[in-house]
Amino acid sequence: MQLTVLGVGSSAGTPVIGCQCATCTSNHPKNKRTRCSSAITLASGEVILIDTGPDLRSQALREGMKRVDAILYTHTHADHLHGIDDLRAFCQLQKHQIPLYGKQDAMDHIAAKFGYTLREPSDYWDLPVLSVNAIEQSFELFGMTVTPIPVKHGRLDIFGYRIGNMAYLTDVSEIPESSFELLQGLDILLLDCLRYTPHYTHINLEQSLAYASLINAQNTYLIHMTHEMEYDALTEKLPQHVHVGFDGMKLDF
Repeated sequence: MQLTVLGVGSSAGTPVIGCQCATCTSNHPKNKRTRCSSAITLASGEVILIDTGPDLRSQALREGMKRVDAILYTHTHADHLHGIDDLRAFCQLQKHQIPLYGKQDAMDHIAAKFGYTLREPSDYWDLPVLSVNAIEQSFELFGMTVTPIPVKHGRLDIFGYRIGNMAYLTDVSEIPESSFELLQGLDILLLDCLRYTPHYTHINLEQSLAYASLINAQNTYLIHMTHEMEYDALTEKLPQHVHVGFDGMKLDF
């Protein structure tokens, strides 16, 4: 399988509109960050998205994506959900319904806010054709086991996900003790790292490094970063097996 990091940016993206900081004015391509999302391409060809941020269209064009077969939602904040309408392009290309998976409250939110997308296939593909599927525990998807990882995002209970020896944890303020047993033996961990200073709904660099050490994946990649995190400066601060993620990064697992 291959994971393509579609975006590693926070809700504002980088550069931030109107900002003249060193990161936002940098010419370094790895300082250009779209909103946080990833795509997993299975050996059998299916593509699973993790979240549909508002930059999905530009990310799909950049990566040459031509199919999406399922979406795993971590939660339904705008920067992780509001690209949902762009799924219609993949429905038009593939002529089949795309299933969405996530917590019950996330599926309820999508049904309430984007109910027009929840449709059965017909002769018309002018809108997304999606279905909601609430999950609470591991399930099979295209022959792979997908394990939801409960984490805290401020007061919210949300999901990260594990597929094979890869885990994806975005928008984390705390990892409950019970979730650590689901994170053993990882080769790849993608982990929230909002900024240097503390934040009440996200872990900062110090906390991210502490969690990376506890989980002890072979390699950890930092995601969901604000413009506070300049790529080269941050890279110099990291231990050997922790890396700064970037848009377009590809990881085999």
